[in-house]
Order: sequence, then structure tokens, then C-alpha cells
Amino acid sequence: MSKFKQLYKPLLDRAQWQAPEETALEGTGFGHWLLEPDSLSRRFQRHCDHFTVSLIEQTRIHQSQLSDDERALIGDVDCLLRKVVLMGDGIPWVFARTLIPASTLTGQESDLEQLGEMPLGLRVFTDRSARRDALVVANVGTCTDPLWARRSRLWINEKPLLVAELFLEAAPVYAKESQSWN
Repeated sequence: MSKFKQLYKPLLDRAQWQAPEETALEGTGFGHWLLEPDSLSRRFQRHCDHFTVSLIEQTRIHQSQLSDDERALIGDVDCLLRKVVLMGDGIPWVFARTLIPASTLTGQESDLEQLGEMPLGLRVFTDRSARRDALVVANVGTCTDPLWARRSRLWINEKPLLVAELFLEAAPVYAKESQSWN
């Protein structure tokens, strides 16, 4: 699984994030996946028999390791860094990197540190207070062979998390049959 960190983390690091309205996502088959406001995990579950999450890394990082734009979105704080791969029927679909500020890991949300291989989206979006904002997207592939990523800030009980997701080649996002809104 370290291959995911070596191959895909650099792609997320190099992403040139853009607001969705600056791209030509509207009306595309993959646009509705990238703009999904609810749990991506829940949506993926409808496209496979066995949806799983593989935890690659979970560690505490110092605020100095955050980029300027990450600090702007979640504050200048120490964070729990969580890297996972979302898989459908054993096939890697998404590499995800989540930053959870230490201040978010308090009260009811202290359980976020104990998720292990449980999907973050299923935990966050079961809470009525959950919402997504600051959504940006990037094509980290080429024009002819796109590899899409998105980053968004999630809120749970008014506490932020920052999630970056790279949609891998085998993800249903790119499948012709996924062109419908299912």
C-alpha cells in the first residue's frame, strides 16, 4: 500500500485546484461524482458488492507541515493525518488524504481518531450537522487521459476536516455506464 503514497500523494500535492465553475464539469459523466455533496462512500457502495477501506497511514502532524491553503481552510493547528484507499470489490478506486484538526477531535468527534478501516464519509454524514464546502477540483492527469481529484472541507458540529480525494483509473467515475446520475 505504500505504492499509493509514493504514486498518488505527489499528484495531490501538485494539483492546481480550481473552483468547479472554472472547469467544464457540468454535464459531463464524471462531473456529478466530483460535485457529490453527500457521502462518496455511500455512493460507491451502490456500485459494488463489497466496499472496503484500507488504512495506509494515520499519524499526528505538526501545523508547520500544512500548506498555506490548508491553513486557510482549517486553521494553523496540529492535525491527525489519515490516508486511505477506497476499494470496490478489491479494486482501488480512490486515494484519500484527510486532515482532522486536533480541535475537531474533541467531544462527540473524538471517535474520528478510532475509525480504522471504517469510511470517514459514513461517520460524518450520519450526523445531521454535516455539510461540505470549499469544494475545488483538479485534473492531475492529461487532457486525453484525465485523472480527477477533488478537495473539500467537511463540517461536523461546526468543526472542520479537510479531505482530498484522487479518483483512480478503475473508479466508476470514469465508466461509461456511470454517466447516469446513480
